[in-house]
Amino acid sequence: MAGRTRVSQAAVAALCLLLAALVGCGGGPAVDAARAEVQSLLDRRAEAVLDRDAAAFARTGTRDGFDNLRAVPLADWSYRLTALERTGDHATAAADLSYRVDGHDRSPVVTARTLSLSRDRDGHWSVESDRPAEKSGQQLWDQGRAQAVRGEHSLVLGVGQSEETLRDYAALADRAVPAVSDAWRSAWDRGVVVLVPETLEDMAGLLGSPPSSYRGIAAVTTGATGGGPRAPADRVIVNPDAFGLLGDSGRQVVLTHETAHVATRAHTSAATPLWLSEGYADWVGYRGSGRTAAEAAPELAHAVGRGEVPDALPEDGDFGFTGDAEGLARAYEGSWLACRMIAERWGEEKLGEFYRAVGAHEGREGAVEDAMGRVLGVTPEEFTLRWRDFVRGALAE
Repeated sequence: MAGRTRVSQAAVAALCLLLAALVGCGGGPAVDAARAEVQSLLDRRAEAVLDRDAAAFARTGTRDGFDNLRAVPLADWSYRLTALERTGDHATAAADLSYRVDGHDRSPVVTARTLSLSRDRDGHWSVESDRPAEKSGQQLWDQGRAQAVRGEHSLVLGVGQSEETLRDYAALADRAVPAVSDAWRSAWDRGVVVLVPETLEDMAGLLGSPPSSYRGIAAVTTGATGGGPRAPADRVIVNPDAFGLLGDSGRQVVLTHETAHVATRAHTSAATPLWLSEGYADWVGYRGSGRTAAEAAPELAHAVGRGEVPDALPEDGDFGFTGDAEGLARAYEGSWLACRMIAERWGEEKLGEFYRAVGAHEGREGAVEDAMGRVLGVTPEEFTLRWRDFVRGALAE
């Protein structure tokens, strides 16, 4: 019986292989054919997007989303099919969407998408829906028809905003870029992409996070730390609810702060503590604003007035958006004063050199200590003591 069982299993396996070659037993050739057909469909859909050809786009399936993209200046748009699950005449496809915004992205932004597909009686596949994959953030055009405004140094893309509002953002960004270039002497693209969604909830959708994470945060910058010169451009994403509560000078500080993150991204790595990256961006944002230390650091000024001078530089955990609002403010303010102290006591060029030296370190451990010793000539303990004295003196003025 054992021998007959082995012969029977082998015969079944051989039969299945034969049938697979003929009619798709096991799904091999049949699935491969379907994958090729779907990839061809997605290629045609991508070509229609780049050609702005609404009729060609409609021939690939639903027209949803096409008009939302019309104003976006695209240099590239393509899909790479990564998985296909088929049930009869219906299928679900997983694909990587790669696109480049003309004039800003040196390499593609890649984002995961999920597409629902159907097949007609003639065997032709079409797209029924195209949406962000689970755990992937939305793209701006997923939220509605995007509008575009180009500035001298900026591209502003918005949904649900007036053209006048988008032009105001472009003006802020166009002032921010030269201000950052004047402070940050290393090479960078000297341009910025700003995304302006309609609501806080939409901002959170772009970031793939709950809205509570960004309530009260006027803007954030997204991008890969340590990105080289061929990395996609960072995006400054605005929270219109919080941004709208700021005055003119506050809005300029925010856009300049975020633009500083864009400029320094290539030199920001896992070795860079948040007190340095956020403090430096705030230093650039407030540089030349004329604000006093107490005006720029009100929460820390109140604490110092109560005799509560911080013992140590802020840790990364102090910058969590969901934590204590006053504690978060003090973390930013203390970091800004640390960078301001370096600029005033060692010089602005040394501040930039210190930033780059920390980011060039292989890992977090020892990065700040090594850079302080080589660039500033002090130990972390000496630096902290000087910083505490500087905070006390600056906020007591």
